[in-house]
Amino acid sequence: MALDPERSALLVVDMQNGFCHPDGALYAPGSEEVIEDVAALAERARDAGVSIIFTRDVHPPEQFEDAHYYDEFERWGEHVVEGSWETEIVGEIDVREDDHVVTKHTYDAFYNTELEGWLRAHGIDDLLICGTLANVCVLHTAGSAGLRDFRPVLVRDCIGAIEADHHEYALDHADWLFGEVRSASDVEFA
Repeated sequence: MALDPERSALLVVDMQNGFCHPDGALYAPGSEEVIEDVAALAERARDAGVSIIFTRDVHPPEQFEDAHYYDEFERWGEHVVEGSWETEIVGEIDVREDDHVVTKHTYDAFYNTELEGWLRAHGIDDLLICGTLANVCVLHTAGSAGLRDFRPVLVRDCIGAIEADHHEYALDHADWLFGEVRSASDVEFA
């Protein structure tokens, strides 16, 4: 699979301390296990001239106080609270000044963020998607990308999950319904 660097972006979803570090509130060993592969893919994409986008899941402490139904703190407990160490991208992944960072407050990186406008303004059509968690933020962001007519390509070996069957379900679902799934070794930039 060859992608045009000028029309592609690498979207790194939520590779944050809260999910990838053993001291994080929602630590998943599968998220920590992909750090090195995500970092390598980001460097390879950056070297090819591909735009790099990082998402950060961040929750203001009061975000769910008056929620009718959607309350992540009730479901998951408090996590990645605004201003905390948990919200930071893990140190092993190089985030540079010219990378674009999207702060989101839900599973979907397009919901109430500037992501779609930024992609359109930069002529991006294809999104390589990696990060964590496969069946939560990665899946919802990839589905939202597909519904907005971007081409979501989920990078199988650069996506973390809590359990192996969550990983397989999410990738099978994405491949069947709205996107494509590839291994990092199958991705080239032309």
